[in-house]
Amino acid sequence: MKNIVLITDVWGDQNVSGVVTWIINTKAQLEKLDFKVTVIHPGQFKSIPLPTYPDIKMARVTRAHLASIIADTKPDYINIVTEGSLGLAARLACVKNKWKFTSYYHTRLPEYVAIRFRILGELTTFYMKWFHETSSCIMVSTETLKQELEQKGFKNVAISPLGVNLEIFHKNQSAELPSGLIRPVFTFMGRLAPEKSIENFLDCDLPGSKMIIGDGPSRPDLEKRYGQKAMFVGHKTGTELADLLSVSDVFVFPSRTDTFSLTIIEALACGLPVAAYDIQGPKNIITNGFDGFLGENLKENALKCLDIDRANCVGTAKKYSWDLATSQFVKNLVTIN
Repeated sequence: MKNIVLITDVWGDQNVSGVVTWIINTKAQLEKLDFKVTVIHPGQFKSIPLPTYPDIKMARVTRAHLASIIADTKPDYINIVTEGSLGLAARLACVKNKWKFTSYYHTRLPEYVAIRFRILGELTTFYMKWFHETSSCIMVSTETLKQELEQKGFKNVAISPLGVNLEIFHKNQSAELPSGLIRPVFTFMGRLAPEKSIENFLDCDLPGSKMIIGDGPSRPDLEKRYGQKAMFVGHKTGTELADLLSVSDVFVFPSRTDTFSLTIIEALACGLPVAAYDIQGPKNIITNGFDGFLGENLKENALKCLDIDRANCVGTAKKYSWDLATSQFVKNLVTIN
């Protein structure tokens, strides 16, 4: 049995995050492959909330303390999943102890920071490059992001794709439309945060109803401003989430900052065509006019999606699976010595 340690700054059932979804599913698949998986996360330490993002915790841990915890697991592999305080302590511990490690570039942290604190965006870009420069392999979800990072001078970048659980995410023909919604139903799901640009969707003049699935720091403000125009159902998981997608007609994805977005393939698996901007993430998944529409006019994209053949959407989702994704992840791993 091989031991692997995953270090993450995001964790927990209420953390609506593609990173958390990746960890949960990758851990399950690794265990099927006879790996012993240890997840080191903020819940194991004293922590403080991240400014403007209170549901993400900054663990208070020293390099030496974390090095001791990692060493106790006797790892064969170390993967640093995020670049927060825990990820930083792990990076420093690995460099100090001459442990080789791999890392994952899951989120556009510089863009996220710039949205909140514009002056810090460029500094965060330098930090991300410094953070990953000692990684033996920087994993990314798409070829487009790989090329982008390489153009910025990142080295040792490799693709590690994402997946969808088709046992959970599929169209449930018996799912019932929530009271208060009328068709067509245009739906967004994901973290409710500034970088998702959810207002771009909520401001669209569309027929029928809008449904917002998810939670996050922007929810109180969005619900106050748009509560009469959309139904906010909160954080949902598993079959309850799949049922809400099953009764929807179009998935609208207004973010311009995602590197991939698991929510897109989860929606596709439930037969939902996707309306989005023609940017990295959506364009790595969606074929324009086949399983969704991409372009600058989000309203027009959403309306055209009503005529998409739902079978096309399911067919696209079936190209992604967690077993294939984890198999590639394992191939990218590097032993610590």
